[in-house]
Amino acid sequence: MKIKLGDFVLLLSPDEKTFLLRIREKRVFGTHLGGINLEDAVGKKYGEVIYSSSGKPFILLEPTLEDRVMKVRRFTQIIYPKDAAIIIFKTGLRDGMRVIECGAGSGALTIALANAVAPTGRVYAYDRDEKFLKNAKKNVEEAGLSELVEFKLREVSEGFDEEDVDVVILDLPSPWEGIPAASRAIRGGGRIASISPTYNQVERTVESLEENGFVLIETVEVLLRHIRVSTGKTRPFDRMIGHTGFLTFGRKKVTI
Repeated sequence: MKIKLGDFVLLLSPDEKTFLLRIREKRVFGTHLGGINLEDAVGKKYGEVIYSSSGKPFILLEPTLEDRVMKVRRFTQIIYPKDAAIIIFKTGLRDGMRVIECGAGSGALTIALANAVAPTGRVYAYDRDEKFLKNAKKNVEEAGLSELVEFKLREVSEGFDEEDVDVVILDLPSPWEGIPAASRAIRGGGRIASISPTYNQVERTVESLEENGFVLIETVEVLLRHIRVSTGKTRPFDRMIGHTGFLTFGRKKVTI
């Protein structure tokens, strides 16, 4: 598949820095190793090389979902791929499902959710901050997933418009405030997920889930450590993204 104007590429520099860019006409992208004429990528295939003004080779790579999530323009802490992956896995999101995300933030998780429910599902992304919502919308549009997402400016205390959704995800300072509304919106057997940074938040969240008819409640933490591979010297990297949040899950019981 040849690269054309409007496509996104992940540029990999010789010192392994990466840049997520859209190929545009008459645009020179400045790097620490010289400027790159992005039109030089047109007609090339992913995996091929273009050169900066200083003659340094940059490899044209096809962006993955992780690349798009990690490179979003952000005003808030994003949900990292390690957490997004387990959220999608444990809630069972797939094509055709409807999911509410409350606390869209910068839209990183929104992109992952839309990708999971594509091509026929729907994401309803709520946030109380108009600035965050506009930024999230722009990030989702650049990821090419805007047709799958509906953005709504709303306080969680005002509830959700949707009913019988498959999943609700809460990324809020006080998740327990959104659980009653989530319970009303979720279909029987549907799932809920919440992310919180502290134990106290998790305790109150679990108490509220129990009070609002959720079962099979569990909380996990996901840690990911990269390994520096070098013959005879392989070892873990000195630094890692450690604690990002506790993930709490539950399933909706129908009360007869």
